[in-house]
Amino acid sequence: MQRAAVLLLPRLPALLLALAAGAIGAGAQAMSIRELRTLEANEKDGKAYASYYLVGVLEGLREGVESSQRNGQVPPFCIEGRRLEPSMARSLYQTELSRNADSYEADMPVQLVMAGALRNSYRCTR
Repeated sequence: MQRAAVLLLPRLPALLLALAAGAIGAGAQAMSIRELRTLEANEKDGKAYASYYLVGVLEGLREGVESSQRNGQVPPFCIEGRRLEPSMARSLYQTELSRNADSYEADMPVQLVMAGALRNSYRCTR
């Protein structure tokens, strides 16, 4: 039993993150590209709501990368002192969609597009 605990202890943060993601994922799903477009088109303040959502996705992905770096993992993108502000979320998202329109379907999650945008715009140089 002690040996199992010693083996699992270094992996505890990753295990907790996976459990939390599973618990959160069971209650809520990521917004799809189609749903984001519908929100923008049909709600009174839809464009603002969509922008807030994109900022949240951006910040979540950035926090995930910073966490993985603290744990010694190789990040999918690197800020490396470059500017990345919440106000850039919409332009990053729209640029990625226009550059790689054939790669994304309307039912894919917005997070996938934003992750691609960050990977392409903030490549790791070290």
